[in-house]
This record gives sequence, structure tokens and C-alpha cells, in this order.
Amino acid sequence: MQPPVIDFHCHHIPKSFVPTTTATFPPEQRARWEQTNRQLSDEAFMLREIENGDLAARVVNTPAALVADADGHLPFDTIRAMNDELAELASRRKGRIVALATIDAYDGERAAREVERACGELGLRGIFVDAGRGDQLIDAKQARPALESAARLGVPVFVHPVNPQPMTRQMVPYGRIGTLFARGTINAQALIALVEGGVFEDLPGLRVVVTALAWGGLAVAGEFDDHSKPDSGAIAIMRKHVTIDTMGFSAPLIRAAADLLGVENVVCGSDWPILNEGPISPALFTALEKARFTPAEQAMIASGNAKRLLGID
Repeated sequence: MQPPVIDFHCHHIPKSFVPTTTATFPPEQRARWEQTNRQLSDEAFMLREIENGDLAARVVNTPAALVADADGHLPFDTIRAMNDELAELASRRKGRIVALATIDAYDGERAAREVERACGELGLRGIFVDAGRGDQLIDAKQARPALESAARLGVPVFVHPVNPQPMTRQMVPYGRIGTLFARGTINAQALIALVEGGVFEDLPGLRVVVTALAWGGLAVAGEFDDHSKPDSGAIAIMRKHVTIDTMGFSAPLIRAAADLLGVENVVCGSDWPILNEGPISPALFTALEKARFTPAEQAMIASGNAKRLLGID
């Protein structure tokens, strides 16, 4: 019997908020996003794989970029209202939906106060932030207060990719792979910035989650780390602070990530419904079998690691 699966990487837009992606994405992507937007706002669709037994639970987030205006701006009051609704959803669907707070990490002390409110008062289980903003990465001075609050509360920080410019414009002509490469690049940049920028050294309690798209940063650290100092190099630091998801369900990538970070730092994550509309369990366990994970390791990746990271039973 297969272990239960918790999908850590799921997006949802409460119906009170209007998706804006069809206005900001290139014309060739708009038809697909019209359908995706309907799925993002459909609570019944979100619960379908849980109700049919494919999943035990979803960990949901609401990316600010999906509801921001043309300039990428999302008012602070909207962020607060969004977190209120996510908390209500998690309470109403207790045990099946776990929610992460949407946080504008680059908003300094105001962002930190919202972390305290959303996680400390509303009970959200972590925070969801952009990997970068303009020329800034997540190690920026403006983002430090939010990260400090998350570390103090002991909640994970999901550092999610964005569409970096001008790279995204350069890569759009090359289709989805080109766009994902641009997004993966900034996710990898954020990972490197957290390590080499001293953030983990300053915040020993900080735990972050990155997508499989950040593999480039992990691979470079593994290849060019100072192997004469195995206990103090970049990979050693990442093993204490970084979890990576299984987005794409590539057996070689999952195996390599587990070998570098440790199997205890890999969680099931699908990027639902943007890249994966389900069912998720068959894709996950097929990849884990191909990658030769033991049954105990499969259980850790499927749900055990997510439960520990989120502090849930």
C-alpha cells in the first residue's frame, strides 16, 4: 500500500480576487491561462484529487503575481485580505488544505508584521514569497525582516520563481521550456544568494523551500563546492536549511537532489494546476520507483517531510 501524499506546491486564488494573468502574459499564452485561471479559482476542482483518494492534502498558496496589476503591484490591504481568506479556507477544510501566507517580502517591517499576524494569529503554516523583485533577490535588506519573523516563528518560507526581465522576454520565443528556464534561473539565483549572502548564517532557524527549477543553483554548489570542507561548504549549509520539491517528477533530478540535500529535504510538489492538473500520486511514485528510493524514503518524500516541515500530524 502506497503512503499518503501531500502536494506542497499548489496554487489557488480565492474567488474574491480576480486573476490578471491574461492581461500580463504574452498573447500566445493567454488561451491556456484562461483555463488555468478557472481552475485556480475552483475550490471543488482543488479538492477533487483529495476526495478521490489520490492525495491526502494540498499545501496551497496564492502568488501575488497572479492577481497583481500590470506594474506587478498588489496593495498591502489586498495581501491582508488574501491571507484572511486563506486562513478561512484552511480552517474550513482542516486536514485537507494547509495554507501558506502570501507575503511581499520586499516590504520591510510591514511584511514582517504580516508574517506575525498571518502565521502567529491566523495560524497559517508558512509564508510564500517571490524569489526576486526587480534587481533584488531574497537576500535583500528589505526582505530580511520577513525572513527574521519566519525564522523566529519556525515556519517555512516557500521561495517561488517569478518571471525575471529581460530574460523572460528573451526566452518566451522558445516556448514553455524557455519560460521555465528563465524562472528556474531566478529560483537558483535566490538559493545561491541565501547561502552566499550569509542569510542562513545570520538566521540559523530559517527553513526555505525551492522548486525543482532551482536545480541549477544546487548543481553548481555541488560541483564547485570546496570538497576539502565537507561540513562547511554550500551544500552542507543547504542541507540544514533548504528543501526542494519534485516539480516535473523527473526521476534523475529527484535522485540527484536527494543525494545532494538528503532525502529528508525533498517534498512532493507538482505546481498544480499550472504544470500538473493531476492525478499526482501515480506520477510521483513512478518517478520514485525509477529513482530506486526505498519504501521508507518514498514515504518521507510523499508526505513525511512535509508534515515535519509544516509542523502538522
